[in-house]
Amino acid sequence: MTTAEKLVKRLAELGRTCGTAESCTGGGIGSAITSVAGSSAVFMGGVISYDNSVKQGVLGVSPETLATVGAVSPETAEQMAVGARKLLKVDYAVSVTGIAGPDGGTAEKPVGLVWFGIATPAGVKTGKKVFPGNRAKVRAATVEHALSLLLSAAE
Repeated sequence: MTTAEKLVKRLAELGRTCGTAESCTGGGIGSAITSVAGSSAVFMGGVISYDNSVKQGVLGVSPETLATVGAVSPETAEQMAVGARKLLKVDYAVSVTGIAGPDGGTAEKPVGLVWFGIATPAGVKTGKKVFPGNRAKVRAATVEHALSLLLSAAE
């Protein structure tokens, strides 16, 4: 059973819902969830906030956060997750913001760096991973980790 299948099954058992706020994955997390039969009972939707204007205007990421620490930061991931949970009216929301490559990395923020946010009824947490590999591998690993975060939140 895939992580997405486990997630849909668990959320259905709990009568809970989830949503996403995605940047570097471009909708990959939502796609993985909606590939599972029965996902319509638990997945409310997602926001693909690839551009900062969408992070700010739709998800409520503060302009100050984007100006001072940037889009790829724990602060942005947190605000994206909180914004998605509120906007989509879900129990759990996961956010991802990172640098999938091959370009765009710096010494402080290398290619493969992804910040995650998970907003739940108990609050919000952030964490980061640096995934190896090319753009496709970074994106795939990001989707899988985000699904795992949602599943853990629901347990």
